[in-house]
Amino acid sequence: MKAVILAGGLGMRLRPITLKTPKPMLLLGKKPILEHLIDWNKKNGVKSIVLCVSYLRKTIEGYFEDGKKFGVKIEYAVSNKPLATAGQLKTAEEFIDDTFVCVYGDSIFDFSLRNMIKQHKAKKAFATMSLYEYKTNLEYGVINTSKTGKVTSWIEKPEIKANINMGCYVMEPGILKYIPKNKPYGMDDVIKKAMNRKKIVNSFITKKGFTDIGNKESYEQANKEYAKKFRKKG
Repeated sequence: MKAVILAGGLGMRLRPITLKTPKPMLLLGKKPILEHLIDWNKKNGVKSIVLCVSYLRKTIEGYFEDGKKFGVKIEYAVSNKPLATAGQLKTAEEFIDDTFVCVYGDSIFDFSLRNMIKQHKAKKAFATMSLYEYKTNLEYGVINTSKTGKVTSWIEKPEIKANINMGCYVMEPGILKYIPKNKPYGMDDVIKKAMNRKKIVNSFITKKGFTDIGNKESYEQANKEYAKKFRKKG
């Protein structure tokens, strides 16, 4: 099985630190984000990797080369312009001929990908999405009312829960037919298209094992946590 890692984004929300370093190559502890992702795939039995690269791609290619020193095989799918998530995935089409994993290159995962793959196959899904149970508290009191306007309850700063997309998928190669070539295209559009065509889109839900590197604040926080881990190991 292969894993396709989408590593071609511009990292706009992390400027200026991504002006000279592509976002997937930012360090967490002593390793780039992308190396953590490759290690995670390898730990879960996926040792053939396709890196979809574009922005500052020579930095990525020069570091990972063919993957041998990391214990994996790495191939590169190259685009010359930003193509969004699914558009990037489309560039890897020539490398895919069987069930595959697709991972965004700007998050860290620590759940069982092995179990997700097993579930995908057992349910004969067309695509399986990893979902994270996200909890947050509203900053305001929530007032419920009846149809006549009578106040029925006041809940101060309630906790809300939702399953959010983590950016890790197990997919069948047929999904690539739904993505236009050489055009920016979102993964949400592809998944919706698959559902509209009555394909089985399944979910794999986890309550832990997800770190999003979405902006400077989340990157700095994650970097601190990884630095602590390395100090403890040392």
